[in-house]
Amino acid sequence: MTRVRLSVAERRGELLRAAIEQIEARGVAAVRIADVASALGVSNALVLYHFSTKERLVAAAFRHAAEADLAQLRKLLGRRTSALRRLRSAVRWYAPTGPAKGWRLWIEGWAAALREPALREVAQDLDRQWKAAIIEVIAEGVAAGEFRCPDPAGTALRLTALLDGLAVQLTSYAGAVSRARAQQWTDEALARELGLEGQPPTTSGQ
Repeated sequence: MTRVRLSVAERRGELLRAAIEQIEARGVAAVRIADVASALGVSNALVLYHFSTKERLVAAAFRHAAEADLAQLRKLLGRRTSALRRLRSAVRWYAPTGPAKGWRLWIEGWAAALREPALREVAQDLDRQWKAAIIEVIAEGVAAGEFRCPDPAGTALRLTALLDGLAVQLTSYAGAVSRARAQQWTDEALARELGLEGQPPTTSGQ
């Protein structure tokens, strides 16, 4: 079958998406250039032409995934609704019980980042930008009188730590915690941070 000729940007995007799928399936350590090439029916040489080494391909794949996650986060936080609803929507999307994809990928990335500086840079950059976006919407909510939060940066750090930890439990340890319980803890933590205990959480679509 004749393959459609793609532009350089389209080809790179195709290779990065395939690399993400292979990393999720095989893990960073086990994935090979040949796995990515085989998934697309192209040559190893084509993959190496665009990324030159496996390390550069893997780092670029994580960067691609991070940019997609941040774009979705900004979309949720940019809606024309209250800061509280935007914040709840973003937290529920990011939570391991929500529709966000790729927790297995990021758990792989965190482990590999201990040894790979390029991956560590990507993970840290995503973490910084996620926290900054959350801090900004919390500040908007405080200014509008929607809730109280004396330490937006601390709240963003604590929420991130909780969600990342729950993701490891749900993804790596089957049965360690139920999805319903994890969602309850997430809702309770957000309400506690904003001084809203006792108020029922809204749905993520609000």
